[in-house]
Amino acid sequence: MYFYAARQPILDIDKKLFAYELLFRDSIDNVFPEVDADEATTRMIEASNFNIGLSEFTGNKPAFINFTLDTLCKGYPETLSPEEVVIEILETVKPGRKLLEICQSLHKKGYVIALDDYIHHSVWRYFYPFIKIIKIDWQDTPIETIISVKEAIIDFPHIKLLAEKVETYEEYNQALELGFELFQGFFFAKPEMVKTKSLSPSQIAMAELLYETSKPDLDLTSITSVFERDITLSYKLLQYANSPIFLRRNEISTIKQALVILGSGELKRFLGLMFATNVNPNKPSELINSAMTRAKFLELTAKNINVPLDPSIAFLTGLLSLIDAIVDENLDSILVKLPLAQEIKDTLLTRKGVMAGLIKLVEFIERAEWHKTSILMEKLEVEKSIVVCNYNQAIIWADEQSNTESN
Repeated sequence: MYFYAARQPILDIDKKLFAYELLFRDSIDNVFPEVDADEATTRMIEASNFNIGLSEFTGNKPAFINFTLDTLCKGYPETLSPEEVVIEILETVKPGRKLLEICQSLHKKGYVIALDDYIHHSVWRYFYPFIKIIKIDWQDTPIETIISVKEAIIDFPHIKLLAEKVETYEEYNQALELGFELFQGFFFAKPEMVKTKSLSPSQIAMAELLYETSKPDLDLTSITSVFERDITLSYKLLQYANSPIFLRRNEISTIKQALVILGSGELKRFLGLMFATNVNPNKPSELINSAMTRAKFLELTAKNINVPLDPSIAFLTGLLSLIDAIVDENLDSILVKLPLAQEIKDTLLTRKGVMAGLIKLVEFIERAEWHKTSILMEKLEVEKSIVVCNYNQAIIWADEQSNTESN
């Protein structure tokens, strides 16, 4: 059994992953506000304890989970360890003596407490010693109010401000200037600026290899030739093929031998990940992680829809669905430089067709837009249980790849 949840990254000042917020629903069929908040939290706790592990879903990063007063009173936060959860008190919870007692108790036990969609009132000052994070809706909070909040917490330097619903880099920079230390939103998944630049020789070689491996039949001679022209790429291939996960009896002596050991599917994944992670090393790692999650989700789901697709092409298409944000350039100008199969280019540029439908599906899940998710699943004729399973598997796989890259 899997979470019916989306996870949204929370980044720090350096745009590094700090935590995830889990946006949970009873099932994909249910749409907020029809879902009772108490029920949603209860099922989240149940799932994290008895089904898929919370740390597995969040890659061992803390999970921001919403709690109502009722679920706080029932002690649900304490079914999770202080290391794996940030207790997010919903904006609907009113400050009072009972809530204060709960916050004091949780604080003593080492839990991190956050106030969600904070609405500034002087009574919250009594809670500040026990609160570590205040979340402010960037789209719905005037700058004057933010300044008032900053003045109110000036004597509590342990409190961090988190700006949520940050949609552009301009908003991110503005929040940064105002003293925010944590950021949530999709600003990192959009191009930072539009600029023209050329690809390096290694990037061109990888693009050529992506094209070769997107063909139905691999031309091993052509692929070997491209690797042999790029020393850095060849070294990384040999290093990857030398991993203990690939069982082999003899040492690798040629590029062709390394390619045979990897096999078609693993080679395509290797090349896609190499291109995504090396094309712009200054981008947030979570952006690359999102691209890898999309790639794996499309690869898995390609076989489950009403018009089955080539999983390898689906993988590469999903991986490149965020390439404009990774490269910081217009999508059309990027694709001109990449010798990709026309099917992939058409999907990314026109956003039409079944493959584009899969990209939209994973985007809806990322944003927890469950109603749109349900409608699109019906059009694609794919079972919600399969979608949930594939999304969870994709997240776990992407996290594993990210950890491998960072080690």
